[in-house]
Amino acid sequence: MAEETPRKSAEELKKIFDLTGKVAVVTGAGGTLGHALAKGLAAFGADVACWDIKTDIMEDVVADIKGLGRKATSSGVDVTDDATVKAAMEGVIKDFGKVNIMVTVAGSAGNRQPAETFDIDEWQKVMNINVRGTLLCAKYAGAEYIKQGGGGKVITIGSVRGFLGHPGGYAAYGTSKGAVHLLTKQLATEWAKHKINVNAIAPSIFWTPLTQQIKNDPEMVKIFMARIPMGRAAELDDFVGPCVFLASSASDYVTGLILSVDGGAVAG
Repeated sequence: MAEETPRKSAEELKKIFDLTGKVAVVTGAGGTLGHALAKGLAAFGADVACWDIKTDIMEDVVADIKGLGRKATSSGVDVTDDATVKAAMEGVIKDFGKVNIMVTVAGSAGNRQPAETFDIDEWQKVMNINVRGTLLCAKYAGAEYIKQGGGGKVITIGSVRGFLGHPGGYAAYGTSKGAVHLLTKQLATEWAKHKINVNAIAPSIFWTPLTQQIKNDPEMVKIFMARIPMGRAAELDDFVGPCVFLASSASDYVTGLILSVDGGAVAG
């Protein structure tokens, strides 16, 4: 009979969400979701390297993280550029000495268009940011985790649109998020031997500058809300708990999961 793994004590269980001593990278940290997740990770003890293509929009998130008593840096990073992502990861190791968590928030919804007239350059732009960008950031994080001796978390950002079609012009965005979901599973299976956990959060719609086009159209809002059993858009705080779970030791036996945070949209 196989020997039973020792159980955690009650005191150890109380600490399974604690990120003290961990270093996280959050891409798209200057955006609405990236800011919320970076601050949430810091609230649970992580130091955070904030990446965004726009350096001027990261001042607030860096200030918020430092206000929580954690270390924070900001770097201008184009996630679609291999050399830039590689250099940024080298910068994280120089500044923090290690990396433990990668959250790939940087993304683009693009311009939603009918498939029959979809501009192919716009389609490719969305694919480059959402799929290529996710792979490059995960790739360099994974390489560091392996170099550090194994262990580490990668959290990608998928979408309910990666599961289901929608009449709102999602030929680019939905396709890209479906690819992110499969990429997440692929990396999870490749890196399980290194004790690296790779999971995705798949949100339903929430209101940001990226979804303003939808919010401005009352009929489109009705369509979206009708497809969410809870009857409301997501709020930023809805994503913090799932992110902390997937970043912490609480999820050490969870990998390849696409965690829908969607008010029941995929279930219904």
